[in-house]
Amino acid sequence: MGETFPSDFIIKVFGLASDDFEKTVLTLIRKHLPDIREDAIKQRSSKDGKYLALTISVYVNSKEQLDEIYRELTSNPQIIMAL
Repeated sequence: MGETFPSDFIIKVFGLASDDFEKTVLTLIRKHLPDIREDAIKQRSSKDGKYLALTISVYVNSKEQLDEIYRELTSNPQIIMAL
């Protein structure tokens, strides 16, 4: 069964912890969703602090829009994985 659109989605993004990781992810997502708010992101560090996991709540209008967001995220070298 496929997803229906428009809909809320949770995107998880993992990368090496850095001062600008969250800002980079937000900038990439805002290319597709300019109105996303900073409080739509929850952040969690790995036990050793080397990695950062972001959970982002987004509202997308189509599968194409969601696919574009994932392509944008996964093409960035700072991002290890986006789910």
